[in-house]
Amino acid sequence: MEFLELFSWIKVGDIGTLSLVLLLSMFALLAIGMPLGFASAFLAVLVLLMKFGPELLFRDFGKGPLSVLSQAVYRQMTNYVLISIPLFIFMAALLERSGIAKDMYNSLNVWLSRARGGIAIVTSIMAVIMAAMSGIIGGEVVLLGLIALPQMLRLGYNQNLAIGTICASGSLGTMIPPSIVLIFYGLVTETSIKALFTASFLPGFMLASFFIVYIIVRTQMNPSLAPLPEPEPGEPEGGEKWMMFFGFLSRFALWIIGVLFLRALFFTLTGQNQLQEGEDPIALGMVADLPWIAGAFVLAGVCMLMIGKERTAKGWEMGKGLIAPVVVIGVVLGSIYMGITGITEAAGMGVVAVFTIGLIRREMTFEIVWDALVRTLKSTGTIIWVTIGAAALAAAYTLAGGPTYVANMILAAELPTMSIILVMMLIFLIMGMFMDWVGIVLLIMPVFLPIVLKLPVQEIGVFGELNPRHVAIWFGVVFCMNMQVSFLSPPFGPAAFYLKSVAPPHITLTQIFRGFLPFICLQLLALSVLLIYPPIVTVFL
Repeated sequence: MEFLELFSWIKVGDIGTLSLVLLLSMFALLAIGMPLGFASAFLAVLVLLMKFGPELLFRDFGKGPLSVLSQAVYRQMTNYVLISIPLFIFMAALLERSGIAKDMYNSLNVWLSRARGGIAIVTSIMAVIMAAMSGIIGGEVVLLGLIALPQMLRLGYNQNLAIGTICASGSLGTMIPPSIVLIFYGLVTETSIKALFTASFLPGFMLASFFIVYIIVRTQMNPSLAPLPEPEPGEPEGGEKWMMFFGFLSRFALWIIGVLFLRALFFTLTGQNQLQEGEDPIALGMVADLPWIAGAFVLAGVCMLMIGKERTAKGWEMGKGLIAPVVVIGVVLGSIYMGITGITEAAGMGVVAVFTIGLIRREMTFEIVWDALVRTLKSTGTIIWVTIGAAALAAAYTLAGGPTYVANMILAAELPTMSIILVMMLIFLIMGMFMDWVGIVLLIMPVFLPIVLKLPVQEIGVFGELNPRHVAIWFGVVFCMNMQVSFLSPPFGPAAFYLKSVAPPHITLTQIFRGFLPFICLQLLALSVLLIYPPIVTVFL
C-alpha cells in the first residue's frame, strides 16, 4: 500500500492535461529516436496509469482497462484483411527483383523517347502501373531510382526534375488501388475497402496527370531541362511509330477480348449468369454482353488488318514488355471488381501471377524468392509493431475519454464546417512530417472521423454535395492525399531516404528535398480539388 502511495502523484484526473502530456511525450520519444511502435505502446501504459493510477499494474493485473487494451490489439491483429499487406509487400519485392519492371520501362521508353521530357513522362506512367500492381511506396521509389534516375542523368535531364518526378510518382501507391494506406483506413474505420478503392481511382489518376502535365509544360517552356536523346539507328519515327503502337494495341485487345468472350460463354453454358432476384449481374459475363464482346473482337481484328501484319508484328515486339504488368493488374484489380475474390485473396492471386510470370521468363531463382521473403518479413514486422503499439495507445486514450474531449473541444469552438476540416488537414500535414502513416491512421482517425460524420454534410466542400453515405469514404481519400504530401515532406519524408539509398553519392538529401518543392505544390493542388469539390470521389461509386 505504501509502495503504491509513492506513485500516487502520477494519477491525473483532467483529460486536457493528460492529452497535453501525451502529445509532448510522443514528440519527445520520437525526437530521441524511439521507434513509433514502442513509443506508442509505452505511452498506452502511461495513459492508463495517469487515468486509473499505479494500482492498475499491481492489483488485478490483466483485468479491467488492461483487458480492454489487449482486446483492442487482438481485434486489430486478427482481422483477415490484414493478411493482404504482407502479400502485397511480397509481390512488390518479387517485381523489384525480376525483370518485369525493367522491360515495362523499356517498352514505354520506345514510344515516348522522342517526346520532350519523354523519359520523365515514362517514369510517371511506369509509377502508375507499378502502383496498380502492388501499392507499395518504398519499393517503387527504389525501383525507379535504380532504373530511371541513371537514364535521366545520363541524358542531361535537370537533376531536380528527375528527383522530383521519381519520388512524387513513386509515392502514387498511396492513392492508386490496391493502396495499403486505404486498406488500413478501411480496417480501422470499418469502411468498405472496395468502395475506398473505387473512390480513389479518379483522384489518384488526377494527381498523376498533374505530374505529367507539369513535366510537359515545364520542359516545353525550358527545353534545356530535358534534352532529346539522339535517334537510334533504324528507329521508326512520327506516324510510322504510332501505326506500330496501334497495331500493338489491336493485337493485345484481341487477346483480352477473346478471354472475356470465353469467360462470358463459360458463364452462359454453365448457367452461372442466370441470376436470382436481388443478385447483381456479373460484369461482362451476361448473355447480353456476348454480342458486344464479339463486335469488339471483330473491330480489333479489322484494325489489325488495316494497320498491316508487318507493322503489327514490329509493334508487338516493341511493346511486349507491357503485357506482364497489365496481366498482373488484371488479376489483382479484376478479381476484386468482378466479384471473384476479396482483397486478401486478390493479393494472393497477384503473388501467384508474378511468381508464374517470373518462372515463364526464367527469372525466378531461389535467391530472388529468399531475398523477397526477407524483405517482406522486415517490412511486415515494422508495420505490425507499429500497428500493435498504435492500437494499444488508441484504445487507452479512448478508454480515458480522449476522443470525446477532443471532439467536444473542436465542436465547442463553433468554427464553420470547412474551417474544422482545414484544421484537421493542417494537423495531418504536420503529423505526417514526423510520424509514420500507420500511426496516424490508428491514433488520429478514431478521433477525427466521428467529428466529420457529425458535421452537416451539405456544408462539406464548396461546389457539389456529398452523399451522407459517402462521407467516411471521402474523408479516407482526402486522408490518403495528405499522406501523399507526407512522403515528400521534410524533415523525415520517407521518399527522400528511399531514393538516397540508391542515388549516386554526389546527390545529397538537401538536393533531394529541394527537387520535391514543385511536386508538393501539385499534391496540395490535388488536395484542394478534393476539398473544394468532394463529389469527385463518388463518380465511380
